[in-house]
Amino acid sequence: MPANSKAPQRLLQLLPDVVVQTDALWVITYLNPAWHKVTGHPLDATLGQSLLDFVHPDDKGTLRSGMPVFRLRFAGSDYRWMRLQLQAESDSEDRVLSRQGMLIEITEITEQVLIEVRQRFLRLLETIDGVVWEAERGVGNTFLSPQVERLFGFTVEEWRSDPNFWRAQVHPDDLPAAQAVDEAAYNATKSYAYEMSYRLISKSGKVVWVRDLCRVIVEPKRPNRMIGLMIDVSQQKQTELELVESDNRYALATRGSNDGIWDWNLQTDVLHVSQRFHEIVGLSDSGNLHDGGWRFLEQLIDPDDRERVQAAYLRHLAGNSANFSVDFRARHASERLAWVNWRGVAHFEHGVAVRMAGSLSDLAERGSSYDSLTNLPGRPLFRDRLEHAIAIHHDAVSKDDPALAQAQTTMFAVLLLDLNQFKAVNDTLGHHAGDQLLQQVARRLESSVRASDLVARMSGDEFNVLLESADLTSATARAEQIAAALAVPYQLGEHTVRSGASIGVVSSQAGFATTDAYLRAADAAMYQAKSDRLGVFVFAG
Repeated sequence: MPANSKAPQRLLQLLPDVVVQTDALWVITYLNPAWHKVTGHPLDATLGQSLLDFVHPDDKGTLRSGMPVFRLRFAGSDYRWMRLQLQAESDSEDRVLSRQGMLIEITEITEQVLIEVRQRFLRLLETIDGVVWEAERGVGNTFLSPQVERLFGFTVEEWRSDPNFWRAQVHPDDLPAAQAVDEAAYNATKSYAYEMSYRLISKSGKVVWVRDLCRVIVEPKRPNRMIGLMIDVSQQKQTELELVESDNRYALATRGSNDGIWDWNLQTDVLHVSQRFHEIVGLSDSGNLHDGGWRFLEQLIDPDDRERVQAAYLRHLAGNSANFSVDFRARHASERLAWVNWRGVAHFEHGVAVRMAGSLSDLAERGSSYDSLTNLPGRPLFRDRLEHAIAIHHDAVSKDDPALAQAQTTMFAVLLLDLNQFKAVNDTLGHHAGDQLLQQVARRLESSVRASDLVARMSGDEFNVLLESADLTSATARAEQIAAALAVPYQLGEHTVRSGASIGVVSSQAGFATTDAYLRAADAAMYQAKSDRLGVFVFAG
C-alpha cells in the first residue's frame, strides 16, 4: 500500500516497475508513473477503472483465484504477459479491503517459464477429481475448470454461455432447496463456508449426484461471489441409499430376539406379523397375515390408548418424526391388559410411504432403567418418579388444606418434547449423525434443569422432563429456556445443523390421577406446539 509520507511517495514515483493498488472491488486507486511508461495508458484515464477491464477475458478467473501470471491489454490493444503478485489487506471478518502489488512485464527469457507455471496451475486443476468453479450473480460462472466436461459432458464454453445454466441442469426435485441455498449465499452479509448435495442432469441425460463444497466471498459494495468444488458422489450416494433403505426396513424389526416382528404393506393394507407377536398379545393360533392392518391392530389396543397410538404412527407417515415408538395397553386374549411398546419406521418412495416394519415388545419383560445411547433414565424410571410425584400432590390436596395444596413444594410439571428436523438429519447425514444429535440434546437437557428434576429419553427423538417443586409459571419459563438451549446449532463432525424442539407442558394443576393421563396431556400439548410451530404449548385441560 503506498505510504502517506512524501519520501516513500517520491521513491514510488521513480520506480521503473508499476505499483498498483485496488480496492475490494478491483477498482484501481493508485498507480505510479511507470504505469503509463510500461502500458501506454494515461494515469488519469486509468484511475477509477477496474483492473479486470485491462485483463484478457480468459485470464480474469485465474487472476481472481490467485494466479499471478496473466495477459494485460496495452494501449495498442495488444495483450502482453505480466506478473502481478497482489497482497490483500483484510478486516477482522476476513473481508478484503484493498490489494497492492508490483506489476512486472515478463521478458522474452522468462516468458516461457512463467507461462509454463500458469499451465501447471491449470493442469493441477485437471487432476482434481471435481470441478473447481467461481460464480457471480447475473454473470454465472466466471471460472470453471476443464473437469466439467469429463464429469457432466458440457464444455466450459457451454456452461459459461448462460448465467442460469447451472440451475437449468439441477434435478427438478432438488432445485427448490438448491435455489434457496444459492439465494442465501448471494444475499449473505459475511463470508462463510457451506456445502450441499443435489442431483445434476448431465449432457447425456444421466443423473449425477453432486456434493458441492462452497464458500461465499463477501466484499464491500460488490455483488457476492462464490467459489467451490463439485464432486461426483453418485456411487457413494447409491450405496448410502441402499443401506438406508435396508436399515429402515429391517433394523427395528430384528432388534431383540424376543420381540414380535411386523411388516405392513401400506399399498395393499396387508399386515404380516411373527409368531412371537401373536404370543405377546395371546393370539398364538392366528394366522400370520391380516387384511386391514389398522383394523387388526386397533382391536388389540385399549380404547383409551387408540387415538394416541394412531396419532404416533400418522405423525411419522406425515414426515414429522424419523420413526415412531409408542407404549400402550394391549388387550391380551386372556382378558388382561399388557403394557407393550410398538415401534417402527416407514419406507418412502417418491415421498409416499409404501411400507412399514418394526417390532412389538412386552414391556414387562424389558424393563430397562437407562437408555444406552444417551445414558438418560428410560421410560420405567420416569413413570415411577412421576407416579410418586402424583401421590405426593394428591396427598396434599386430600388434606383439605388450601395452602398446602397450592404450595410449590408439592406441585410438579411434565414436559414432553419432540425434536424438529431430526428426520432431515438422519436422511441427509445418516443415523450415526442422528445418534450424535440425540446425545448432544441429552446433555443440553441435563444442563438446563435442576439436580432435583428428571430428564428421560422415552423413545426415538422424544424426551420427557419431570419438574418437581414447580408451579405452572415456573414450569413454562423452564420450558422456554429449554427450547432456547435446544435451538442453538449443533456441531456433528464437520456439519453444523439446527434442530430445535416442540415442547408440551402439563402442570399438576390439571389434577390428573394417573401417569398415563399426564403423559397423554403432555403429548397432546406437544403435538399442538408442533402443529402450530409454537415451540412451547401449555395443556389447558
